[in-house]
Amino acid sequence: MFPHHREREQPIFSARAHVFQIDPSTKRNWIPASKHAVTVSFFYDANRNVYRIISVGGTKAIINCTVTPSMTFTKTSQKFGQWADSRANTVYGLGFATEQQLHQFSDKFKEVKDAARLAREKSQDKELANTALTIAAPQFSQDLADELQSPPVMCVNGPEDKLFRSQSADITLSSEKERIKKMLSEGSICEMNLEAELFTLQDSNSKLVAALHEANTNVEQWKKQLAAYQEETERLREQVAELEAHGGQGPSDLLKDELTQSLEELEALLKAKDEEIHILQSKKAEYHEMEHARDEAMHRLRETEMRNSELERRIQNTEQNLSNSLEDRDRVDTEIQRAIEILDIKIFDLNDLRQSLVKLIDK
Repeated sequence: MFPHHREREQPIFSARAHVFQIDPSTKRNWIPASKHAVTVSFFYDANRNVYRIISVGGTKAIINCTVTPSMTFTKTSQKFGQWADSRANTVYGLGFATEQQLHQFSDKFKEVKDAARLAREKSQDKELANTALTIAAPQFSQDLADELQSPPVMCVNGPEDKLFRSQSADITLSSEKERIKKMLSEGSICEMNLEAELFTLQDSNSKLVAALHEANTNVEQWKKQLAAYQEETERLREQVAELEAHGGQGPSDLLKDELTQSLEELEALLKAKDEEIHILQSKKAEYHEMEHARDEAMHRLRETEMRNSELERRIQNTEQNLSNSLEDRDRVDTEIQRAIEILDIKIFDLNDLRQSLVKLIDK
């Protein structure tokens, strides 16, 4: 069940950007949709063969746009681009940190739009083929209805009552199936939001891990430099002590001042390095918090998948019940048809008997 959901809709490209929407009243000013840069991802739904642009801010979907062949992404500046979504009746704007990120998103938008156009053309060809195969279906249904209405009215309440009950059960099962499918669709949307949030967390996690590795490397280098500076400081202090012991004048005083100044610079540098190490340690704590948030998102994703699994099981049971009801209806239809044929034979025999009696009376 888990692979089925993960393969249905997957992120194929992501970028960080500030999201804006056009002001619906003025149609000119931009309204920020996010307080800071968020992840904007392209998703592909393999079952429906559609592409979507999704961005989640906190617990709310900022962008949920289905890409169509008629959409166009326009670069309005070096780091800003926009496109219109006619279904949502709005215009989205994205502000990127660099011009390269804008070019990458624009190229991916064009690639996805071309893929959406090819998918629509294939879907239209398939619909045309299905239409050609079902042209004769209305006439066949009319002929079948005429044949069922042609026999005289007769009292076979048993099979008709069974047929009515079968059709009622069919309608009930169909409505139950639609309700469960709606619940499953809502669960899929929730799962999609969780997957987008998880993808964002994984992206942030990978960046933090890379930054942490780099920081660890820098810390090792700084420790070596710190040890070297400490040795240099001790050496300078010894030289200062020696100069003070000699108690020289003139050039020795100048050298002493230079050594004192160098010592102060080294101490200031050591203090700055200590502050940088403290900052890196605080980033380490942020990394642990991000891991905790990722674990919570994974837990919610597993719970959503369990709910979807239960809904799919209920749909399978409903489809099985519907299949059984259809079989019962077909069996009832067969019984009714057999009864009609028997009554036709009886009526034909009675008609022959009546004609024979008329001839006998005439004689």
